Amino acid sequence: IPPKAVKIGMLDSPEIMRAVAEKLEQYNPEHVVIDPVMYAKNGAALMDPSCIGTLIDIIIPRAGVLTPNIPEAERISDMEIRSVADQRKAAQVIQKMGCLSVLVKGGHAHGDARDVLFDGEQFHEFTTPRIPTKNTHGTGCTYSSAIASQLALGYRRDQAIARAKRYVTVAIQHALMLGNGNGPTHHFWDLYEHGLDDSVVGKNRVVR
Repeated sequence: IPPKAVKIGMLDSPEIMRAVAEKLEQYNPEHVVIDPVMYAKNGAALMDPSCIGTLIDIIIPRAGVLTPNIPEAERISDMEIRSVADQRKAAQVIQKMGCLSVLVKGGHAHGDARDVLFDGEQFHEFTTPRIPTKNTHGTGCTYSSAIASQLALGYRRDQAIARAKRYVTVAIQHALMLGNGNGPTHHFWDLYEHGLDDSVVGKNRVVR
């Protein structure tokens, strides 16, 4: 069964990156979403800085959608990001490294959560109100996985991202108060409330 979409997360060594690149060449999935996980929620590095060159050379060019957050986009593009205009510029710089499109996520910025997509020709922006909660563990992983899922269902790239952002926003909005640190989001809240009716999926109720 050929894969419709593949989502790739943290790759912490050149050896793993080369193995993944070889398998992407072998199986040639229709959609590849790559989340370049480089920093933990507390800012700690998850990837050896010496691996960045390999990431840029052999992984980024294989991405249909690359989904860096602001610290990751800063590291890859080698520029500071302090505004939406900077997000746009970084997305352009990274897209020229060979990927089809770049979604620079704005979760680390201030104000509304504004994500900027550049597909080599035009920009799209996806904005939701920022939700005041510390329980955002795994949101980047969830977002990229949701994008891959929506692409596999046949939605256009911009539609897939819009639907995925609505999904993860609702999951954050109904985050679970567990433990003492950054708690998890509620991935299944919409499913529990509304079931699998496609007239509801992607039209999640977001309280303003």
